[in-house]
This record gives sequence, structure tokens and C-alpha cells, in this order.
Amino acid sequence: MQIHIKGLLVITGNYGSGKTETALNLAFNRKEAGIDVAIADLDLVNPYFRTREIRKSLGEAGVKVILPEEKYMHADLPILAPEVAGIIRQPSELLILDAGGDDVGVTVLAALGDALSRQTVNMIQVINPFRPFTDNVEGCLKIMREIEQRSKLKMTGLVSNSNMMEHTSPDDIYRGYELICKVSQQSGIRIEFITADTRLIPMLDMNRFECPVLPIKRRLAFPWN
Repeated sequence: MQIHIKGLLVITGNYGSGKTETALNLAFNRKEAGIDVAIADLDLVNPYFRTREIRKSLGEAGVKVILPEEKYMHADLPILAPEVAGIIRQPSELLILDAGGDDVGVTVLAALGDALSRQTVNMIQVINPFRPFTDNVEGCLKIMREIEQRSKLKMTGLVSNSNMMEHTSPDDIYRGYELICKVSQQSGIRIEFITADTRLIPMLDMNRFECPVLPIKRRLAFPWN
């Protein structure tokens, strides 16, 4: 199964969900599929895992990257590039907005309310079942409601990102899929895709999934590496 996502896409998730890695890999994946892709880094909360860290690789791949001005590149202040609102009004075939984690991080989306209100917006929640607060259905739904309230947008899709770094096993991917199926059933929100590290792809029984699988290659490094 192939991923068929186009238009304006907001990627959210709680801290440690892997939403930025998901956003980056989705951008590379869709560009390789021949889609015109742009990505905007709206993560103004997390000072380490940001799309801006690999802007050169994205640019070389042909993905347009919208970032703060160079002098503000490493600031931890709520700085939005004016270009963000502009590209929202005239989005690429796929425009990915990498929003900050949790409800606080997505507050910036409310500031873009005027531009977003004129577009059809898809917002997906990245769920890692091995992180606090998203290891059960109730926790996932609670975070979903909080994100919706602060962003003033409705969640339209779900993504399972079962990730225990290098310790992740095929069984962990299956467990994450089972959880997100339950979240989907209770919320009525569709599953867009699940992720799996490239090393695990050959080990997985794809017949167990009724959704696409996005291969994940780690793009971001830990700040202490």
C-alpha cells in the first residue's frame, strides 16, 4: 500500500513521539515519489530535534524548507517566518507543518488561524506507545483533545511510530499497530500510516497491516552525539 497524502498537513504529537522524524521521512518519501514537497519548521518549543537541523539535506533532495531568518535560527523564541503564512495561502502539492509537541507546542498554529482558515487542513497525531501518556487509548485521546483545543484544529489522521530506538523489534511495531487501531475505533479517525525503521522492514509481516508503512531512517542526531 502506498501513502497518498497531499495538501496542507500538520504533524503533531506529544514529546518524544517522533513526530519530527516522521515529518522528515515523509517529506523525503513523498519527494522521491515525484510529489512537490515543502516543509515548515514550527517547532518553537524543543531546542534539539528540529527540522532546521537537516535543512541542507532537504534542500539537496528538492524539498523546500521554510525556516526563521538565519539570525534567529537557534533562538528558543516564538519566531515565525512571514513566509509560513504566505506558503499556506499558496501551498505546494504537499506542505508539511512540523508543529511543536503536546498542546503547548501547537499553540503557534492558532496564530496562523487566518491563513489556515482559508485552506483544507489535515492534522495527524503521531503516537509512540512506548512514551508516557500514550501507552493506552485513554492517554492518546486525552492528548488529542488537548492538541485540538490549543491549535483550534481538528485531528484528521493517526500515525503509529512504535520506537524504542535501536531496541525496537517487529513485535513492538505490531503492538503499536494494535493500539492505534483501538484509538482509531474509539475516535473515528482514520489511520494514515505506521512507521518502521528500515532495518525492520524485511522482518515484518505486511499482511498484518491494513494501512501503508513508512520506512524510517534516522535523520536527526542527539545533541550530545
